Amino acid sequence: MNHDTNNHIQVTLCREEEAHIICNMYPYYLYDLSEIWERQPNSQGIFDEEQYATLHQQSDAFLIWWRHPGVLYPWIIRVNGVPAGFALIATPPYIPDGSHAQYYLNEFFVMRPFRGQGVAQQAAIHVFDQYRGDWELQTNASSRNHHTQSFWNNILSQYTEDQYSKREITDEDQQQLLSYCFNNQQKNE
Repeated sequence: MNHDTNNHIQVTLCREEEAHIICNMYPYYLYDLSEIWERQPNSQGIFDEEQYATLHQQSDAFLIWWRHPGVLYPWIIRVNGVPAGFALIATPPYIPDGSHAQYYLNEFFVMRPFRGQGVAQQAAIHVFDQYRGDWELQTNASSRNHHTQSFWNNILSQYTEDQYSKREITDEDQQQLLSYCFNNQQKNE
């Protein structure tokens, strides 16, 4: 996938021996989310649950993504060979309760130096094209998350030719989310 002559964008399944690359980016993702969710770090300075005292502990828990091949799919996004982000795709039973999706975009992240260059759009489309069926993704419904909401509205409008649904839901933690659902079974390859 090429966005322009300057950037070579590569989106591949992340092998377990490269899991540390996504684990290295994950704290930046949580840091970015802290603004949207208005969350502070735990007592150890980590943007995650209190049980994690070190980034190493957080990474160990995150390795579930490489323990269930064929069910959980960790994708790494690179630009000109440099790690730029990730997309984590889950299938049942690792999707939210109440979801009827076959594929759930659990986490999607592009690091700041690679934003605004079409990287996220190309990566999202590439990952969606790898799995055909019913999809769901969720994002924070607050106005603090306007940029992400616009991104998904634009991508899904183009990708599905406006054949997607969006609704506000409340998760088990009473957080307001926007749920986006679509089916790409008939999408032209």
